[in-house]
Amino acid sequence: MDFKPAPIKPAVALAELEKMDIRVGTILAVEDVSGSDKLLRLVVDFGDHQRKILAGMKQERENPRSIEGKQALFVVNLEPKKMRGELSEGMLFDIGYVDGIQPVLAVPENTVPNGTRAG
Repeated sequence: MDFKPAPIKPAVALAELEKMDIRVGTILAVEDVSGSDKLLRLVVDFGDHQRKILAGMKQERENPRSIEGKQALFVVNLEPKKMRGELSEGMLFDIGYVDGIQPVLAVPENTVPNGTRAG
């Protein structure tokens, strides 16, 4: 595979980065979103609560349900967004999508408590 990294984006102040709330959650279920050929509904456990997070990853994996039970990183303080009539309460952090390569989950090295913050 011949991959050339994208240019680094302009610098941001640390205070801007600290506004992002990135947490570990366990993906409990992966469900189809009715009428969408891309969106999946992820039911995610963040320790003290669960959220439904929509991710456009239906065509990125042969078996999308293979990520059930895995921990991953999620942005949890984005404004909720309605897609296909459903509310998404965060964003899955994945690696590779914006570069046009097969995406993979951003996962902790070892199991940590759900709700653990990154940063």
